Amino acid sequence: MGATGLIQAFDPRCVVDAISRVVGGPAALHEPRFVGREWDYVKECIDTGWISTAGKFVERFEDMLVEQTGVGHAIAVVNGTAALHSCLMLVGVGQDDEVVIPALTFAATAAAVAYCGAIPHFADSCPNTLGLDPAKLDAWLSDVGRRQDGKLVNRLTERRIAAVVCMHTYGHPVDLDALVEVCNRHGLPLVEDAAESLGTTYKGRHTGNYGVVSAVSFNGNKIVTTGGGGVILTNDPDLARRAKHLTTTAKLPHRWEFSHDMVGYNYRMPNINAALGCAQLERLPEIVEAKRLLAARYDQAFAGLGGVRFFTEPGFARSNYWLNVILLDRAQADKRDTLLEMLNDAGYMSRPAWVLMSRLPPYAEGPRMDVSVAEDIYDRLINIPSSPFLVDPR
Repeated sequence: MGATGLIQAFDPRCVVDAISRVVGGPAALHEPRFVGREWDYVKECIDTGWISTAGKFVERFEDMLVEQTGVGHAIAVVNGTAALHSCLMLVGVGQDDEVVIPALTFAATAAAVAYCGAIPHFADSCPNTLGLDPAKLDAWLSDVGRRQDGKLVNRLTERRIAAVVCMHTYGHPVDLDALVEVCNRHGLPLVEDAAESLGTTYKGRHTGNYGVVSAVSFNGNKIVTTGGGGVILTNDPDLARRAKHLTTTAKLPHRWEFSHDMVGYNYRMPNINAALGCAQLERLPEIVEAKRLLAARYDQAFAGLGGVRFFTEPGFARSNYWLNVILLDRAQADKRDTLLEMLNDAGYMSRPAWVLMSRLPPYAEGPRMDVSVAEDIYDRLINIPSSPFLVDPR
């Protein structure tokens, strides 16, 4: 509520003013900040010459991720897309398979499917999470799927549906218990695209624990960064062993011989990137707290405005609020681009949601359910400045 206790009529200028009251001067969408031991660790790599894919920081980084997430195994790779591509191969996705993914996601989710020679099959979103809607997915798979030789086949395309990928949109988790139940009912492995959700928990348990395998990103704009990097998470020791082998060129251990027993990928994370990541992970709890404080201030600032609301975490989650989200009321959706122009002109970097994957040229003819909720979210969503140091000067 505003000072009078009344909801104000929608005025795009009020949105700009609300953001200004929270963050002060101009602000980027999400910037990294290096105020810990980043330089010490990176300098050690340079001083010792251990800058490439061998060195102590890679293993330390993986161990820290296991400790932070509670997932049994972590395999560090060069980026989040490589992690997700590896995850899909590990669960058996192959040529001409279909993989269910949200229509509302970043392009890397669909690209990782395409790298396997598979076809993205687009699913709708839930308005309470911005991620996959388990109930709607269950109904859709029950309608289009049929069992054949122990596999789920899309009766409309005659292709195997091989896996489901959920993406925790802007750091907010999907309803994982419900989604796991749907996947089990239809005999499909769940892969978590947790690229954006490091530091996020679902019912007290960190994301990445629910999928057969999961992928996290450490790109420069993520909650912590290694410059470029990713990780494969799994609680299955055999899958962890296979992931390590697959992403290190499938090289067989030997003191001097170079022998490879399958087509592998040179996806290993360099030590110098892992060094940066170790220093960043040391500060993860305080970064998450700063981001949650920023979100709380935004929530308060938008409480009295009409025609727009600040998106808050679902009740089962403790989100990292990677990118903060405002949603225009449907009646104001036609003002989205005007507001985006005003915000960016004022120095507050803001972005719409990603163009739906189902609308992109490479995937426009792909299979899909009704994705009207995702389309509605796309029409009304704006990401606003989200760097943790906007409320944390350290």
